[in-house]
Amino acid sequence: MKSWVLSLIGICLSAAPGAAAFGKELEGSAIRDLIAGKRVYLAVPLGGEFPLFYQTNGSVNGSGDAVGLGRFLKPNDSGRWWVDGKKLCQKWTTWYDGKPFCFQIIDQGTGKISWIRDDGYAGTARIGP
Repeated sequence: MKSWVLSLIGICLSAAPGAAAFGKELEGSAIRDLIAGKRVYLAVPLGGEFPLFYQTNGSVNGSGDAVGLGRFLKPNDSGRWWVDGKKLCQKWTTWYDGKPFCFQIIDQGTGKISWIRDDGYAGTARIGP
């Protein structure tokens, strides 16, 4: 069941590699300034958004309730986030078996970003309050 849940979350968050071909790559304090204290709404392929709340203290919280997954799977987790050079990194408590992942962040302007995860998954998101 656990691997099925992680596979479903992976499908919801993934898009075609190379989705971030245009825009300005962010790094260091520019990444921190963009997401600290904000919600990042990841676009999901079948419509909707998956919200992640990047708290200023380095905690991150996620919930699949907004994309309707909460009725079936209760996909909630929390973890830590940090910036490492040109990458935004995060480590969840249970998602992905607690394995850390890092992301290249590309500013698309008007509160939108593209991201490319170390393993090649890519997608888009909007930044909200």
